[in-house]
Formats: sequence, C-alpha cells, structure tokens
Amino acid sequence: MRISNKQKKMLAFIEEFVGENKYPPTLEEIRTGLNISSKSLVNHHLTALESAAFLSRSPNKSRGIRLAAESETIRVPFLPDEIPSSDVSDMDVETVIALTEDIVPNRNDLFAFKVQDDSMIDALVNREDVLILQRQNQVHNGDLVAVRLAGQPAMLLKRYYCKNGHVHLHSANPDMDPIVVDPELIEIHGKVMAVIRQID
Repeated sequence: MRISNKQKKMLAFIEEFVGENKYPPTLEEIRTGLNISSKSLVNHHLTALESAAFLSRSPNKSRGIRLAAESETIRVPFLPDEIPSSDVSDMDVETVIALTEDIVPNRNDLFAFKVQDDSMIDALVNREDVLILQRQNQVHNGDLVAVRLAGQPAMLLKRYYCKNGHVHLHSANPDMDPIVVDPELIEIHGKVMAVIRQID
C-alpha cells in the first residue's frame, strides 16, 4: 500500500522523535511538530500508516505508537548455575537477558539458563548455549526440560519420559546413560522454549 508525501513526512517525524527521545510522540506533539490543523487529521494519517504496516498503535495510550522496525523487549531473568531454592519463582534474580517477541512470546513465566555440560550435543545444544524456558512442573514425554534431582543443586537438561511408574531422563549424548528415578525424586523447573546459540 502506497502512502502520501504527508504520511512519509509524518513517519520520518516519528522515527526522528523516537530516535532522540527513546519513546514515541503523542498526537499533539505530532500535530505541533508538523503544523497540522487538528489531531483528527493526525489520526487520519496515522491510520493510513498503520494500514500500510509502517507502525502499530495501542488504544487508550497517549504514547501508544510503535514503529514496525521496533520489537517489544522482553526481560527474562537469568538463573545461576546452581539453584539454592526449590522453586525458581521464589528466587531474587538480578541478572536478566533482553529478548524480542520474535524469539519468545511475551510472558512472565520465562527464565534463562546457561548450559553447563555436553549432555545434549546431539540435539544441537552445546555447552555455554543459553536456554529460554517456560516455568512449569507438568511436562509431556519427549519434552526437553530443566530438572533437578533431589538433594542436588545443579540443574540438568534432559529429555523427559515417564513410563512404568518411573521417570527416565535421557541425554542426547551417546556417552551418557539415561537416569531413571522415582517421580518424587526430581523437581521439574521448566520446558525449553528457545535455544540461543553461542558461536566461537
């Protein structure tokens, strides 16, 4: 969809405003900045820009304009290598990793964790890769999960299977045997949603 010269000027004004201020302009700031007669006319041009997918708007927000080139930043807490609490949701986490919605959905039950071993190398998950997990304790057979064995501080990354009343935790490494435990002897902390590869 083509846009008019006035709409191109408005888009350029918004881009410059965001670049200088790190937040979008209000309708009134656009009106005065471009010497437009009314906010309804500003709204008309913004609707055209939105229809052409140059920006999006959040209703009922005075600064609800978002440029198409922008992505919503999601701050995901980064857990330490060893978990002092049995519940990751109770932890006081200071370090975060900033991601965008094209990597993971924007939700408040995500956490990040750095892979500490080579147990999943055949699944293309390597040491030092960063995992984004959804915090949950109910998973399905075949899910890639972060678990902790009872009494152990280290988090393990394994494929989860439950059969014959036991939990089988499988690595993707031919040098590592499966771990078979009673369900009450493991804590499931989350399911892997994304892997961020570390390249040397």
